[in-house]
Amino acid sequence: MVDELRRADRLVLTPIVLGELLAGFRKGSRFDENLERLRDFLGSSRVRTVALDAETADRYSILHDALRRVGTPVPTNDLWIAASAMQHGLTLVTTDPHFRRLPQIVVGLHPLA
Repeated sequence: MVDELRRADRLVLTPIVLGELLAGFRKGSRFDENLERLRDFLGSSRVRTVALDAETADRYSILHDALRRVGTPVPTNDLWIAASAMQHGLTLVTTDPHFRRLPQIVVGLHPLA
């Protein structure tokens, strides 16, 4: 998956993804190093962040309702990430199998290697 991300023309992140990364950094012992690497990454011309807005919220509610109806919940942050991918027509690249429950988005699911 890392090689695919390196070759991608464009990478899009949401504030939710950034929050999860930062929370993970805070649990570890290399916060400053990881933060510096993240800042370098975000400074790349290939990387952009997208905001959450009313359209994202509407898509979140659609996904949440669809999953509630079939009894297959997904963590809230994952729903926000999926809603953003859906809104912007993005392929979501992940190792997280929760996203397979969301047929409304295109998932590039990759195992950790």
